[in-house]
Amino acid sequence: MIKAFDEKTPQIAPTAFVSESAYVIGDVEIGENSSIWPGAVIRGDFANIKVGHNSQIEDNCVVHAGSHLVIGDNVHIGHGAVIHCSRIGNNVLIGSKATLLDGAEIGDSCIIAANSMVSQGMKVPDASFVAGVPAKVKGKVTPSQAARVEEGVKAYMRLASEYKQHEL
Repeated sequence: MIKAFDEKTPQIAPTAFVSESAYVIGDVEIGENSSIWPGAVIRGDFANIKVGHNSQIEDNCVVHAGSHLVIGDNVHIGHGAVIHCSRIGNNVLIGSKATLLDGAEIGDSCIIAANSMVSQGMKVPDASFVAGVPAKVKGKVTPSQAARVEEGVKAYMRLASEYKQHEL
């Protein structure tokens, strides 16, 4: 469901896939080849939310923020994640059920492990592997981890294209 709020209508690229059972409202921009899966909620009622190109927001995620939120290009957000931060860089994996709190900023090429809790205002440096509750930088993303993130983004781009083609 795509709805206007406070005279602002979501702007969705023609190549993007938005499931009919996702809820996208208000001041939201979704870039080329990105996908929003069933049960995902993106609420641009308090502030603008921008999703870059080739990014995926999987089933049952919540994306909302009190101030401008930018989700970069080639970002994969896993099932059930709660995104309430300020920035997610490019080429990032957010694991299933991870939570990113107000003001947090995730650098480029990072991996946030499943079930992690990124604290309010935390600044995660580029290429960091982050895990835990509260989340802490555990090391650098390895080349094989980065390759898996890239493969996952490409796989979901293909899947979203199929869903869009079949009008699912």
